[in-house]
Amino acid sequence: MNIAVFAGSFDPITRGHESIIRRAIPLFDKIIIAIGHNADKTGYFPLENRLKWIKEVFKDEASISVESYNGLTVDFCKEKKAGYLIRGLRTSADFEFERSVAQVNSRLNPELETVFMLTLPEHVMITSSIVREVHRNGGDIRQFIPEKIQI
Repeated sequence: MNIAVFAGSFDPITRGHESIIRRAIPLFDKIIIAIGHNADKTGYFPLENRLKWIKEVFKDEASISVESYNGLTVDFCKEKKAGYLIRGLRTSADFEFERSVAQVNSRLNPELETVFMLTLPEHVMITSSIVREVHRNGGDIRQFIPEKIQI
């Protein structure tokens, strides 16, 4: 079974994240959307809300599961017997950062393959950080998040 993990903070999940996941569904038998706990970051939206929102967005996709985890992503992948780690790329700066992380992950777990997927052009400018900033200042974020989410 080809199991992939798409890990992130998803604070909140964006239309860009949703697009990457939907485009990855035909490529893998199972995709685990994994919300990682980062000790250096304080979540803007509560973890329970993020889990609930992602489950709602993908409730009709049998091959998708949603979990949270602590620790290294490579250890979570090993625990879940995932052979693939999905990463979305918006810009060349994303590539440079993600390549370094992928190379470290490969050293830590040589059986884990990172799969890079390009963000669609209409989603390149969307980041969770920007969405949070718009929300924090009372702006309408509906155009940046999946339609099924009500924030």
